[in-house]
Amino acid sequence: MLSVHKFTFNPIQENTYVLYNDNGDCCIIDPGCYFEEERQELVRFIMSKQLNPVLLLNTHCHLDHVFGNKFVSETWNLPLHLHEAEKMVLSFAPKSAEMYGLPFENYNGEMKLLAPGNVIQIGDDELNILFTPGHSPGSVSFYNEKDGYVISGDVLFSGSIGRTDLPGGDYDQLEQSIKTQLYVLPDETKVYSGHGGGTSIGFEKKSNPFVRED
Repeated sequence: MLSVHKFTFNPIQENTYVLYNDNGDCCIIDPGCYFEEERQELVRFIMSKQLNPVLLLNTHCHLDHVFGNKFVSETWNLPLHLHEAEKMVLSFAPKSAEMYGLPFENYNGEMKLLAPGNVIQIGDDELNILFTPGHSPGSVSFYNEKDGYVISGDVLFSGSIGRTDLPGGDYDQLEQSIKTQLYVLPDETKVYSGHGGGTSIGFEKKSNPFVRED
């Protein structure tokens, strides 16, 4: 089983996730820790659970999701995993952050590419990589079929969807991603989003005002 722990970090209130199994292996998804106290909160949790971080993953690379990439990589000696189309987004993140008054030091280490359809192994547990662009050109979601949840990044929210007015955004593409990659999952699938509270696939299919099931 891959348990989920959520942190809400930085002034943009981004959700960072730590997924961990019974053996103590864990992955860190979208580390948005900006302030030193946020970085230490992440460290304290991992130490308190006696976890062994084995993967650093980005759903996408907008500034609020990557503030902590460099810290996590250097603290636990982890390369960054991302979709190839997000490399340019990552490179632009510091400039974007300056416009928000949130300067930071970007990750510049090894990058390992996430390919749609591939499976990420964390011990005996698996995350399926779903290609869900539209909010960002290389957005991916991580689906845990066994435990019944998906980490959707900024693709699907409770009662909303990701914005598409940023560079590389495309509403039609986002709508197709949600319909063909997320709404095909079982209704009971929990959705852990990049901002705000959780929801479920079934609830969003019936009530999301932006993308309804056909």
